Amino acid sequence: MTSVPPAAPPASVTLARSPALAPLLARGALLSPAKRPRPDAAFPRTRLVLPSLRVDPARLAAYERVCGFPVTGATGATGEGALPLTYPHVLGFPAAMRLMSGRDFPLPLLGLVHTSLEITRHRAVPVAGTHGLSVHVEGLAPHPRGTEATVVTVLRSPGGDTVWESRSTYLARHRTSEPSSGPPSGRSVPRVPRPEEDPATARPLPVVDAWLLGKDTGRRYGAASGDRNPIHLHPLTARLFGFPRAIAHGMWTVARCLAAHGAPEAVTVRADFRAPVLLPGTVTFGARDGRFELRGPGERLHLTGEVRPV
Repeated sequence: MTSVPPAAPPASVTLARSPALAPLLARGALLSPAKRPRPDAAFPRTRLVLPSLRVDPARLAAYERVCGFPVTGATGATGEGALPLTYPHVLGFPAAMRLMSGRDFPLPLLGLVHTSLEITRHRAVPVAGTHGLSVHVEGLAPHPRGTEATVVTVLRSPGGDTVWESRSTYLARHRTSEPSSGPPSGRSVPRVPRPEEDPATARPLPVVDAWLLGKDTGRRYGAASGDRNPIHLHPLTARLFGFPRAIAHGMWTVARCLAAHGAPEAVTVRADFRAPVLLPGTVTFGARDGRFELRGPGERLHLTGEVRPV
């Protein structure tokens, strides 16, 4: 049997500042019709690096408010305290969009679905000071409904230690044959089972709280995070992509759940996005033994997750 040599590590490209999101979303939308996704396609082998990233305390406070986290510092603009568990994803999202909106990224940005997220926080991340952040595409994998890409974000301390890291999978739907045992390129990504296949989601978890989500939830989160994808902002723009109303950001749903659930300082969190949350709407938050979930009317499952101490 012929062994496959390991892929070369991504080449680092240093950015002076975080990219602006709006032009990247526009570029990705324009290039999407020409993309032909498949698991064995070439993908960008670049690691984008922001060596001296600083947190804007006012934007952080807006994020904390819309997601339900305690507001950092006495006024929300002091730069004190630690970042919420999900906030480094927001810091890295513009760099991730720069990679995923490029010509060399094989999946179309339009219609790309965030399917899962895994975060490991090794210790609390202070708001103040500088942080080193990097983002790269780890690989592609076959999925029963198309092709998934895994995007890795790493946050480092000024001394270079990894303090926070995440892996997000994004699905491009297209016709496909039966999934193979492993992806032709990149790292293997476990397939997320459908709810009816997963014993862990067969019965609802005990309900802890119910939340009434306003129609402006997507706009408020978009303003705080910078992610102004049109499917989250207004019913008219959401209908262009096949949704009857605007939908909540997946990252808002997991952040809101973690704000309610809580997490230890050193922790790994896994979340699987099952179905979109329509706005406005009512959802129930359930939790037990480190597991959590978000359900809608008729017990429709929107999100499942697990919190595990490291």
